[in-house]
Amino acid sequence: MSETRWLDDDEQRSWRTFLWASQLLHESLDRQLQRDSGMPHTYYMILAMLSEAPGRSMTMTELARRVRSSASRLSHAVSKLETLGWVCRGKRPGDARTTVATLTDEGFAALAEAAPGHVEEVRRVLFDRLTPEQAEQLRDIFEVVLANLNSTDGC
Repeated sequence: MSETRWLDDDEQRSWRTFLWASQLLHESLDRQLQRDSGMPHTYYMILAMLSEAPGRSMTMTELARRVRSSASRLSHAVSKLETLGWVCRGKRPGDARTTVATLTDEGFAALAEAAPGHVEEVRRVLFDRLTPEQAEQLRDIFEVVLANLNSTDGC
């Protein structure tokens, strides 16, 4: 067995700073959406991904991949969105095994209403304090992290 590669003090500080910042960022976005639009951030992301898809539709498998969710967690969320009338599910024509989620007009309207407050919160808690160069560095860093995670999880 190989020796543990402990984090040095600088790495530990970076790691903990990242953990706290990412947790607080997610909580802030979720609070704002719940307060202003009555939806959790997870629902917002599902609606946003569907809004960007051709025909505002995609398979549940692809939607789960896009929102980084398990199939069962996504199915539960989409059931709630169906109850609200924001999403509908159906079978793909010619392929009864594949379920397709579609953003309804009501869902698109809910997303359009929520989007201005959401983007303002993203700006407030993240981008307003960064220079354009820092925003670019942030993107570059997380592209590397994401590529590594994608290569190790089979996505």
